[in-house]
Amino acid sequence: MSAIGAGLAITGDGGVLEPLLASDPEAGELEELQFALGEGPGRDAIRTDAPVLESDLAGVAAGQRWPAFAAAGAERGVRGTFAFPIGAGAAKVGVLSVYRRQAGPLRSDQLADALVFADAVFVLTLDHRRGLSADLDAMIEVAFTARRAEVHQAAGRIAAQQSISVTDAFARLRAHAYSSGLSLQEVAIEVMADRLRLEDDQNGAAELRPEHAETEEEEDS
Repeated sequence: MSAIGAGLAITGDGGVLEPLLASDPEAGELEELQFALGEGPGRDAIRTDAPVLESDLAGVAAGQRWPAFAAAGAERGVRGTFAFPIGAGAAKVGVLSVYRRQAGPLRSDQLADALVFADAVFVLTLDHRRGLSADLDAMIEVAFTARRAEVHQAAGRIAAQQSISVTDAFARLRAHAYSSGLSLQEVAIEVMADRLRLEDDQNGAAELRPEHAETEEEEDS
């Protein structure tokens, strides 16, 4: 497929995608960006249950559809991004995303190959006869518990502290992660360690700052 790499993200509830596997660090970073920003072809593919084929992240259409992700991908020299939902009917496993440098659509044979790859991943999740699905289940369990526990816990804490929904808490975590250049997990770890606290600035944007800052301000006053 003339790709520089591919990534697999899985979903536990048919909505939120969690990066699980990547063919190389660059593809892994792009998968993390889709998760951290809450936008991108993978999310659209799982939502619409149809392939999302973006031939040029530097194009106007991609920029309007995913402002943050398209800009971040184009800055990394990635142009074509293609996401394929994995599943059948209500049984949704996740999304296979393919990244490549050159702009332009997939050829018909490349598209056919990608659909076969996505189907192959789905078959692995259903094949209990050789124990393949058990291995994938174990990886998914690790992705949701060990690797992402801090993110979900931090969103819950912020939601309780600010009396907002968990969805809004995720949005605030993502906003800070994107503006600070940190990964979503790094921001969540700081929140859970009480080293960072969420606050609203005058424009309503989300901001995290050191917990001890408030104490210093109070002492100065």
